[in-house]
Amino acid sequence: MIDSAYELVELANGSWSVRSREAMETFHPVVGPEAEARSLYVEQLRLPERMAAASGPFVLWDVGLGSAANVLTVLRSGREVANSLRVISFDHTLGPLRFGLEHATQLPYFESYETAVRQLLDYGRADFMNHRQHVQWEVMEGDFPTLMGCDCAITPPASILYDAYSPARNAAMWTLPLFRNLFGRLSASVPCNLATYSRSTMLRVTLLLAGFWVGAGEATGDKEETTVAATDPELIPRLLGADWLMRVRRSTSAEPLRHPTYHQNRLSDESRHLLERHPQFQSVRAAAKD
Repeated sequence: MIDSAYELVELANGSWSVRSREAMETFHPVVGPEAEARSLYVEQLRLPERMAAASGPFVLWDVGLGSAANVLTVLRSGREVANSLRVISFDHTLGPLRFGLEHATQLPYFESYETAVRQLLDYGRADFMNHRQHVQWEVMEGDFPTLMGCDCAITPPASILYDAYSPARNAAMWTLPLFRNLFGRLSASVPCNLATYSRSTMLRVTLLLAGFWVGAGEATGDKEETTVAATDPELIPRLLGADWLMRVRRSTSAEPLRHPTYHQNRLSDESRHLLERHPQFQSVRAAAKD
């Protein structure tokens, strides 16, 4: 049966996407699922290049599986990579994925991957050859903040696609405690980068205080910038610098969320102190002393 909690919507450019009626949010609402996934994740995180250079299986976290446009676009981009890819998808429900598969003829990113998606839905995992690339794909269904705070073992990623509903709709997915827990699960020996559609000051402060290096990401759809973060600054082409730090001090929406309730506040003195002590802004502090 088709899940009535979701519907197909035709975008302005003629492509189709999935909309959650409950959350009142459309997945990839401007340029469409494949175009956004390519520009925001595949190209920005340099995934084919990094997968090819990996000495072992490349581990990808897909946070916000939804209807799988992000993962399936990544898979299509890696078909010629003769290496192993392990994808761990997270979502609180598989409803959008089931709905998307029911409408695969109108969502062309499913093409060639219908069998793998059915296996994932039936067994929670799929193991298959993606042309030259061996793929192991599994899904962890449940509350992501709870998973990040538990003692369960989850293989650390080399890249993260972070595609949760917006903070106003799903504040629990954007809190400082969550990102600190996530950062604590990363491997010191495997550099990791993360991309997300938001460019908000609040998010960028949150990522920095969680331990990441943070930069301005490329435009996608109607967004002039997105956000990239990483454990290694070499993975970020455009690090945030002194100009951004000055804007943070003036912003009325900079203080990280510490609880799963959305609100906007100026940066607190404690957060400002921690932010300015981040290694990313050492040169800013040195210039201020001079």
